[in-house]
Amino acid sequence: MKALSGIALIALSLSLSACNKSEEGAKPTGEPVAAVAAPAGTSWSETLAETPDGYYLMGNPDAKVKLIEFGSYTCSHCKAFSEEASEEIRKIVDTGKMSFEFRPYLRDPIDLSTALLARCGGKDIFYPLSEQFFANQGAMFDKVQGNDAAFKAVEQLPAPQRPGAIAQIAGLVEFAQQRGISADQAKQCLADTAAATKLAKGVEAANSQYNIEGTPTFVLNGVVVQNTATWATLQPKLKEAGL
Repeated sequence: MKALSGIALIALSLSLSACNKSEEGAKPTGEPVAAVAAPAGTSWSETLAETPDGYYLMGNPDAKVKLIEFGSYTCSHCKAFSEEASEEIRKIVDTGKMSFEFRPYLRDPIDLSTALLARCGGKDIFYPLSEQFFANQGAMFDKVQGNDAAFKAVEQLPAPQRPGAIAQIAGLVEFAQQRGISADQAKQCLADTAAATKLAKGVEAANSQYNIEGTPTFVLNGVVVQNTATWATLQPKLKEAGL
């Protein structure tokens, strides 16, 4: 299943069928990449910058190896990857050899609400907060199950109010508040239709450029990595790229 966009993005489909479908791509190869020291008093894994597309790049912006993950906050395989790989990716990023971007891939309305909240605190907490949302995935689904009537009521709301209502049902607002996002801040972020539209357009652009068919999908130096959804399968590809 492709990601939802436009009006369909705000609909209440909770289909998870796009999770972990492999993608074809060329094998990245290259000479060993030299380490690059971070500026004095800093580390590359704590060096974050917003890209022109509105995503957050972690690490050396001039790194020879560039890794992008398209992931869904409601995908169990993406959750597993976050738990397995986040610390390992930071270690590699700290060498200055590789930069990393996590790009939210919206498959359902909960993805949209979560992505809006993950960005709410800005670039400095985007990655820790995203990892915590993944860790909370099971508890979030427990809150969603059996709430058909509440989701049905969301359909009657104006579109800008739906991400906030869905976030409340799923317990995401309270979860974000416990991690430093105030209620007013969360409300503002969830009602940010410009940000929601930009996220949806980013998914459309990814589909057009990379033909994304499932999550997680990894793009290494501009090429989709084939048959890769776990750290165990991605790590050898990074070594082939010179890491």
